[in-house]
Order: sequence, then C-alpha cells, then structure tokens
Amino acid sequence: MPTVVLMDASLSMTRPVSLDQCSEELQRKNLAVAGLTMLFEHMANNYRLEFTSLVAFSSLWELLVPFTRDYNTLQEALSNLEDYDKTCLESALHGVSNVVQQEWGHACPTQVVLVTDGSLGIGKGSLRNSLQTLKGRPEDKKFPLPFPFPAKLFVMCIANAEELQMTDTMHNLVQLLQLNGGDGQIFTMEGQLCLKSVQSMFGRLIDAAYSPFPAVLRCGNLASDVQVFPRPEPVFLDEEIDPMPRHILTDLEIVGFIEIGDISSPPVMSRHLVLPIAVNKEVDDVGPGTTEEPEEETSANQQAGKVPNFCVLLHGSLKVEGMVALVQLGPEWYGMLYSQADSKKKSNLMMSLFEPGPEPLPWLGKVSQLGPISDAAENPYGEDDSKSPFPLQPKVKRSYAQNVTVWIKASGLQTDVQKILRNARKLPEKTQTFYKELNRLRKAALAFGFWELLKGVAELLERECTLLPDTAHPDAAFQLSHAAKQLKLASTGDSQYAAFDQNINPMHTDFSGGGAGM
Repeated sequence: MPTVVLMDASLSMTRPVSLDQCSEELQRKNLAVAGLTMLFEHMANNYRLEFTSLVAFSSLWELLVPFTRDYNTLQEALSNLEDYDKTCLESALHGVSNVVQQEWGHACPTQVVLVTDGSLGIGKGSLRNSLQTLKGRPEDKKFPLPFPFPAKLFVMCIANAEELQMTDTMHNLVQLLQLNGGDGQIFTMEGQLCLKSVQSMFGRLIDAAYSPFPAVLRCGNLASDVQVFPRPEPVFLDEEIDPMPRHILTDLEIVGFIEIGDISSPPVMSRHLVLPIAVNKEVDDVGPGTTEEPEEETSANQQAGKVPNFCVLLHGSLKVEGMVALVQLGPEWYGMLYSQADSKKKSNLMMSLFEPGPEPLPWLGKVSQLGPISDAAENPYGEDDSKSPFPLQPKVKRSYAQNVTVWIKASGLQTDVQKILRNARKLPEKTQTFYKELNRLRKAALAFGFWELLKGVAELLERECTLLPDTAHPDAAFQLSHAAKQLKLASTGDSQYAAFDQNINPMHTDFSGGGAGM
C-alpha cells in the first residue's frame, strides 16, 4: 500500500519550541523531521517493498520525491526542506490526489500522512474557510475530499491536544477526517513538545498503520514463519444484525490445492504479499534509529538463503505446477495463495482474501466439502486431464442465466418498441412474433414499475391502427385494438390485468385461424 507524506513547510512550522533540559533551540519543523526520520527508518527495515512519496506544501504544493523505495532519497529531501509562506491545505490535498492518480489510478488503496503544526491558515485558502464554503461550489472547484481512490488519512499534529482545543483546529481536523469517510486518525503529542513526545506520537502511528503482520503458514507437518503485507484489515459482515470485526488468524492453514483453471479469476476483498521471515536472524528487535552494516546484512542474507524454507518451496511448486493453495484464514473464511509474476524473471507469493463464508466461490461449492482426488471413485479430471468437475451446476437456475430485458440506455428501449411496431405493420403474418415481443416488453415494464411505457405503447398501437391502409387485412385492426386495450388495462396496476406471469394472447376473430382471447 503506497504512502504519501504531506509535509507542512509554512512559516508557522518554524516556531521555536522551548526545552528546559536542552540549551539548543528547536523548531516544530525539527520535531516533524525527527518523527518522519523515525517512520522512514522503520519502513526501510520492515516495509522495503512499499512505495513512498514526499510532498511539501504551504500556499502551493511541490512533489519533492516521487514514489520510491529509496528511503535515503526521502531522508535527504526531508533534510533539505526549505521554509515557505502561509498554509493552504486544500491545494495540497488536490496535489496528493493528482500524484496518486497519475501513478496508481483510482483503485489502489493509499495512506496519506499529513504532518502539520495545527495552524490551518488564515483567510481565503485556510482549512476553516474551505470547510465553510463546501456547499454551492461549481463542479470544477470541488473540495478534494473524499479522495477518488481508497485512502486513509493520518494527521500528525506537532502540538498537544490542549493547544489545539484552544481554537477550533481539532474540530476542523475531525471534519476533514469525516469528509474522507472517517478512515484514518488524528495524532497529537502528549505533554511537553520534545523529541521524546514526537517519537512516541510517531510510534503510535507505526503501531496503527505500519506494524507488520507476522503469521505461521502451515501445510501438514511443514510450517514457515511469514509476514503479510499490507496488514489485513478487519472485515465487517453487512448481513449480521450486530456486526463484529473478523480478524485473520496468525495460523494460516493450507487445506488443499486446486488448478488455476478451476478457480479461474475469483472476486477477492484484498491482495497481500507473503514473505518468509529469516529464522536465523540474530537481532530480532532493532531500535528505530539503528541499521545493520551492509557487510553484516549481506552475510545474514547469505546464511538465510542456505536454510530450507517451506514458503520458498511452496512458491516454487505453485509456479511450476500452475496451481493455487486454498488457505483457511479463520472460521468459515478462506483465501488463496498463488504465484504472481512481476516480470519475466521475478515473481512473488501472493495471498488473496475471499468474502467470509462457507461458499465464497459458488462454482466450487462449499470449501469444507472439497476433497482429494484419491477419495473419488474415478478421477474427476479424466485419465488424460481432459475434463474438470468444475464449475458445479447450481440447483436453482440463476437469474443471469435467463434471457432478461435490460434497458441501460434509451437506445435499447427504443429498439424494443420499434421491433413491436415493425411486427404490427406485418399483421396478421407476424401475429405470433408480435405478441411474443409485446409480452416481453410488458413483463419488463411491470418488473420495473414502468406503467407509463405500457400506456405509451398502447397509444402507439392505436395510432398504427388508424394508419392502416385500405388494403390491410381486417384481422390486423382487431389485433392492434385488442393489444392496445390490454396494455392500457395493465398500466392501471390492477392485479387482474397486471399479473407478471400473465400473457396477452392473440384475439380470436373470424379472420384468424385460432387463438384464445383473454
């Protein structure tokens, strides 16, 4: 999940901070840089594969570092950050939206970390003014929140809660969070403004958004310690009366393997990268400000590469055999592990999460009822793998498997009406086709509650009846009048005439060969 760091570079960030035990005078900007340095070092140690971007803002915004995995570049740009003029948060949020959409589009979840001192600007362009003028804006000047992509907004205030409560700053920041859908959190410093307080605040951010998800991947007697990136979010089920968050277990049990062609391209809630954890790592707890020497790190990686690892074995097997592994995430909750190629030479072990439930993929049936091929009386794939037991045929015919009438565009409705009129002009030769198309339109109109359509088509049929030439067959006039009358009766909504399963049958006349009237 990419991260955008939005750094306040306005003059208010240069306000000095008085420290009783330190003769050196620090600015709020220095505290912000110290906190972001801690965050970058943590991400360099634990989130090396994630992309991070740095944007600075005051009255304008500037992209200092585009999305990168090089945290040294981010740290260098942060150290060389200059001071600018007043705060204008709205333009900065527009900038974040542009940067993310150009790089990742509209579908990639993103985390935005806003670092500011709580001074939200003065007059036009301030956050207070932006929130007061939300309504009545033209389309091209809308407020940038909510973002057009899934995003969490974390606000890091280089100020304590008491300072923010003296003004309406906290209220405005809460409004900002609500505009983004409530996804995110506001962090403030506790106690005196000092390096220890800012490190504590960024530590809380790391625990909330950047803590790794360690798990154990098991398959029979084989197991491997892994980390899952990004951290899986709790899931709420809408159909529950009192929904409770469902969390993924730290023990991920592989329940079976299935061919890629059978599982096809299933709908998933989220996708995650699965990485093995080196078992022989000498230092497990590394301080936020310490890094290993390059020689020691290379030596540790070489030693870890000599130790057999089940995660590596699983990844290679899935890639070679063209299969996926079904993994149990919790009670009646499943996902799949598979190999995904980044390029011709590089691939990663990925995990996708299905919707919670015993039957996440209808064409596979219940996952608990799947079993090994050896338990079947005969090989369901055939002796030469020429067939497949999937998809399972549903007991009830699905609605999307039937011929239904869809009017997404006006042209579709116009085509259906014109088809009826063309058949009406060819009566009585096209009597059966005319009533077939008429009944199809009638059922769709009743299903949609489109009573006006029935009345309108009835009027068109009456008009066609008056325009019949003298040479027309007498039965044509009778059939058109009969169809128009039945449509008008159905348009009233009377259950006697507007029953969905009821059809309009051809009218029996002395000129027709048969048929039953209604």
